[in-house]
Amino acid sequence: MKNSLADRFLTLPQYLIPQHLLSRLVLKLTRLEMGGLSHWVIRRFIKSYNVDMSIAQNPDVSHYASFNKFFTRAVKPEARPLGDNIVSPVDGEISQFGQIKNGSLLQAKGRDFQLNELLAEHKVALFKNALFCTVYLSPKDYHRIHMPMKGKLTDMVYVPGRLFSVNQRTARVVPNLFARNERVICFFETEQGQMALILVGALNVGSMETVWAGTVTPNKLSQVEHWHYENGPILERGVEMGRFNMGSTVILLLNANHLQWLSELKAQNKVLMGQALAKLG
Repeated sequence: MKNSLADRFLTLPQYLIPQHLLSRLVLKLTRLEMGGLSHWVIRRFIKSYNVDMSIAQNPDVSHYASFNKFFTRAVKPEARPLGDNIVSPVDGEISQFGQIKNGSLLQAKGRDFQLNELLAEHKVALFKNALFCTVYLSPKDYHRIHMPMKGKLTDMVYVPGRLFSVNQRTARVVPNLFARNERVICFFETEQGQMALILVGALNVGSMETVWAGTVTPNKLSQVEHWHYENGPILERGVEMGRFNMGSTVILLLNANHLQWLSELKAQNKVLMGQALAKLG
């Protein structure tokens, strides 16, 4: 009870602050190219969050003209080898995983949210019994998003919303957090059925991008937008499909008729992009 009250107290300011205005300000600041000042900020960030630059394709801080270019840095391919079958799309921590039951996904202990709200009523029937895995990216993590398996893009949906933080504390307190925040939903056809990758925005997440559409957020419209691709690109397993500019969360939905989570998977475990998550079942 004590922890719950503390969580609520610490989360309360997020209801009061101008979330989108603050996030757009961060977007502009992180893109400023300020020479030595930018490099000083990057070095402070690396030290504060213990960022491992040895895996970066370019570990030299002076290579990054802005903080955002550093934040979305590429890593060496050998640092993220691809495991077998279905792999993690990102570096991060598994918040929750399992199978959708009665249209509900587990957000945190004792708190569920609804599939139809998460998908903004798009393709809900295809995922009503799907597997789900929610992965939280902390500020120190690698922030590019990759394909868990080979798939053909069929649709993308932009859903406006709030920008609450998506860390564990906020997930325990804010109802319908992931169905409430701004997000980009990407649908793919795969050999194992339908797959969805949901990029969830968060406080200070200045923008989200995909490799086929470029910057999707911030979006000047406050309404749901839907793009259907008759001849969408086919993306191979492990290739980059998008990126976050600042940290956030990815929710992966998979066809439960063909796939199953690995038995060693556990909530709150750290995963790396390319690490095996699921197998044919």
